Amino acid sequence: MEIKRCNWAKKNKLMIKYHDEEWGVPLHDDKKLFEFLVLETFQAGLSWDIILNKRENFREAFDGFDIKKIKKYKDKEFNRLKNDEGIVRNRLKIKSTIINAQKFLDVQLEFGSFDKYIWRFTDNKIIRNRFENLKEIPSTSKESDEMSKDLKRRGFKFVGSKVCYAFMQACGMVDDHLVNCFRYQK
Repeated sequence: MEIKRCNWAKKNKLMIKYHDEEWGVPLHDDKKLFEFLVLETFQAGLSWDIILNKRENFREAFDGFDIKKIKKYKDKEFNRLKNDEGIVRNRLKIKSTIINAQKFLDVQLEFGSFDKYIWRFTDNKIIRNRFENLKEIPSTSKESDEMSKDLKRRGFKFVGSKVCYAFMQACGMVDDHLVNCFRYQK
């Protein structure tokens, strides 16, 4: 019997694995939250498929998403990244990742962890939607609007409401698995 999945997840084995094991799973590990923030930033204007296929390259290029190392990046590291064909070579997104690493650490200092800060936007609960087809899934929400506004106020870059909503989906703050998907409310 065929397993029912969200339609977007049927492209290839990597996308299926991501859908089945990560997307929508509540995440509370700061390092992984930073990784998804970086990946969703780079995904802006592109397809998730592109980013997912380059994910290991991103991990290697950004020192395993080591926030403390990334915040110290200077011109040498920036130039290395801008010339790295294994990642998306967008100057503004690379600069925003370096800036966001510092801002991420600032949030950790203020709240004890980024996790404690970010989950406040959903009152520490998973928002469980009941969508039957992909067309119903929004690209933003009032929560992602609020998150975006607050992140920008704190100096984060490339964190518009669409990026924030995609981040919320990836980190399990929002469950947008379709109701006929085997992962729905699992």
